[in-house]
Amino acid sequence: MQKALMIYASMSGNTEDIAGIIKETLSEHQIAIDCLDMDEADADCLEAYDYVFVGTYTWGDGDLPYEAEDFYEDILHRQLNGLKTACFGSGDHAYPKFCEAVTLFCDAFEQAGANLYPETLKIELAPETAEDQECCKEFVRGFLAWAAHQGDRCHVS
Repeated sequence: MQKALMIYASMSGNTEDIAGIIKETLSEHQIAIDCLDMDEADADCLEAYDYVFVGTYTWGDGDLPYEAEDFYEDILHRQLNGLKTACFGSGDHAYPKFCEAVTLFCDAFEQAGANLYPETLKIELAPETAEDQECCKEFVRGFLAWAAHQGDRCHVS
């Protein structure tokens, strides 16, 4: 059975709600999934998984949340050699840099050599509408279809 790790930061519960939909959808596809709060995550644990999903909210005017900073820095100093990764998050269009923390994580994973899913999932506030919930599910289905064509990954160092 394939294994996924979901690491996320959520202050208001919005990103956690997105993570819940992703987790449910992965389970429907027989993917075993472990979840970690971002402030408990360490890049050393990534090696044990086939897929990694990283979710975050954006703080203020495009900043990483405090609880995401250490994990983000850890990623920047790793070689993730093909680790199949996807990034998602919640944001508020009232701020000029909507979901910028998601983009920052995408950039960090690319810099570290991860095999990054080219689509991101960015939800306005919470996934309350049927349309938002379907977007979350489609994000997972798209990721799994993409990942199936990427081949095996190398090791994390």
